[in-house]
Amino acid sequence: MSRHIYSCPLRWSDMDAFGHVNNVVFLRYLEEARIDFMFRLAPGDGSPSFSGGSVVARHEIDYVRPLVHRHSPVTIESWVTKISAASLTISYEVKDPDQVYVRASTIVVPFNLEAQRPRRITAEEKAMLLTFMDDDGDVAGGSEALVA
Repeated sequence: MSRHIYSCPLRWSDMDAFGHVNNVVFLRYLEEARIDFMFRLAPGDGSPSFSGGSVVARHEIDYVRPLVHRHSPVTIESWVTKISAASLTISYEVKDPDQVYVRASTIVVPFNLEAQRPRRITAEEKAMLLTFMDDDGDVAGGSEALVA
């Protein structure tokens, strides 16, 4: 199993009044990592994989510890935990080498923009996704969530 690695820069505006990255900003971080994963890794030169669009059906996020602004980027690891005929689940860890800030998962549905309806995952897309599959690595809903 391989994980997609995305280096995500932190912006000064990502912080809230309490001096840490705002919870809503983590959705943007996950989006950046997911887009990098799904489009940059599409197989083949000029492949139409995932280019027709996709929609998010669900997000699940566990905030493990606060992340404060700094100049170095944070690492987002992404991998696939479920593939069905017309959806996939991507799991993430937002982390540094020695600590995890967020564990999350997203259910993504491929979407036909022209027909304005969901579509099935193609064989080419499934083959690429399987190289990042880890059905034991679903991390959202873990027991380490930050307690407020």
